[in-house]
Amino acid sequence: MTASCGAEPLHLQVNGRACSIPGVPREATLLHLLRNDLGLNGPKYGCGLGQCGACTVHVDGVAARSCVIPAHGVAGRAITTLEGLGTRGRWHPVQAAFEDAQAAQCGYCLNGMVMQAAALLARDPQASEARIRSELSGNLCRCGTHIEILDAVQRAAVRMRAETNR
Repeated sequence: MTASCGAEPLHLQVNGRACSIPGVPREATLLHLLRNDLGLNGPKYGCGLGQCGACTVHVDGVAARSCVIPAHGVAGRAITTLEGLGTRGRWHPVQAAFEDAQAAQCGYCLNGMVMQAAALLARDPQASEARIRSELSGNLCRCGTHIEILDAVQRAAVRMRAETNR
């Protein structure tokens, strides 16, 4: 991302780390900042309209579409991307469940599905199948792995409840 006249530095938390990015243009989206300036490839550019879910991140723990959020609009806030949700060998329960259920085909929707599901289960670890379906209804998967995705989220819910009951 190139700096524009009058661009000011942006301060925010990304995946638990304080970031200060100089020269962020006022028109920059959070998605472009994450991908282009910070090199985070979890959130994907899908539609650019906030309708497909591929760009979903957490802003202060709430699932949000980063392609339509002005980067300066989240100054000082905590942003979590797929890379910050869990790490290889220590996956978040939703990531582990997606792997176990083989819920990805092409993988393009995976970021949005995982991030949306993680936000749901953080709020409601008892989420019913109907609630899960409703929550994920705004995330598009063109490969048709919807049944595997639903299975993965249900597995994650079971894991998260078991971890809570320990």
